[in-house]
Amino acid sequence: MDATDLRGKTPEELRTELENLKKEAFNLRFQQATGQLENTARMRVVRRNAARVKTILNEKAAAAAQEA
Repeated sequence: MDATDLRGKTPEELRTELENLKKEAFNLRFQQATGQLENTARMRVVRRNAARVKTILNEKAAAAAQEA
């Protein structure tokens, strides 16, 4: 997932993506707690992607507020 790809999406699509990332992060934490997690690096990737989505949502909200 790249920031340029995310900037092309609508805010609603970004919110859906963020929701999916949060669910995935929860599942990864659950797997880690039960000892079933094999790819620990995936947790870091998911967390960073969620941060990217949040940042772009905030940028879009700031741009919309500035236009109004």
